[in-house]
Amino acid sequence: MAQVEATTERIIAADAETVFDTLADYSNSRGKLLPEHFSEYEVREGGDGEGTLVHWKLQATSKRVRDCLLEVTEPSDGQLVEKDRNSSMVTTWTVTPAGEGKSRAVVTTVWNGAGGVGGFFERTFAPKGLARIYDTLLANLAEEVEKQG
Repeated sequence: MAQVEATTERIIAADAETVFDTLADYSNSRGKLLPEHFSEYEVREGGDGEGTLVHWKLQATSKRVRDCLLEVTEPSDGQLVEKDRNSSMVTTWTVTPAGEGKSRAVVTTVWNGAGGVGGFFERTFAPKGLARIYDTLLANLAEEVEKQG
């Protein structure tokens, strides 16, 4: 099984702390940022960064729905890691300063892909599709924090 990776990033016109705090706020902010590919969003434990357990269904394509139960950790400043209990999927959000009043938000998701022909198509198309979904989420995040400032 080969590891599959999808990464996207965005420069946001808000300081890194504001952007990170908004991402880490699973109780209030995060659910509002999710594009239509996410459904059944529910915070099951915690709700603010480290120690949060959150559930959602991610519909990556018309036929592919992934049931996700994610444990959230904060291994370092400006970093949120969501590990799916139901699969090998791990999503890492990294928010760093990017100049005066700006920040860079990077989201990387990795998982163990399928083998064979299906795995080839997964490695070829899944990263682009997931990056598009996260591009939308980052655009929603930017809109949310930029109106606060």
